Amino acid sequence: MAPKKAKRRQQAEGGSSNVFSMFEQSQIQEYKEAFTIIDQNRDGIISKDDLRDVLASMGQLNVKNEELEAMIKEASGPINFTVFLTMFGEKLKGADPEDVIVSAFKVLDPEGTGSIKKEFLEELLTTQCDRFSAEEMKNLWAAFPPDVAGNVDYKNICYVITHGEEKEE
Repeated sequence: MAPKKAKRRQQAEGGSSNVFSMFEQSQIQEYKEAFTIIDQNRDGIISKDDLRDVLASMGQLNVKNEELEAMIKEASGPINFTVFLTMFGEKLKGADPEDVIVSAFKVLDPEGTGSIKKEFLEELLTTQCDRFSAEEMKNLWAAFPPDVAGNVDYKNICYVITHGEEKEE
């Protein structure tokens, strides 16, 4: 009987132990560090006051209560670490695996160089389907600057999309 109670309690908290299998151990550790930074009062729960304090430490001093409440309401209940990790898992769930995204870019790279000309990628992103704005293009180039020859490393972009951080080389 005890396992059923534990399972119900996990579901009530907004997650299950399966959320830990969605991430590599190094990613879980990084999320744990982020959680610890956000949990300013160290009570194991991210509250509205914790969010206000961490935002203030980053220079955002006049955040409205409504904004903080909206952030807290994104969770199904109190935001403990498991719920925090579940929220990230849900946000990332829609992303394709890295190899699928790389394969999509490879269509644009018939020589298999691992890069695409900046001008070509920019033209595609601003004229096709869900078009990028000028601001989005500016942000893209700030995050992934082309090399001196004007080439963009799409494998790095794919890595960041799926792992959330730049590869160390």
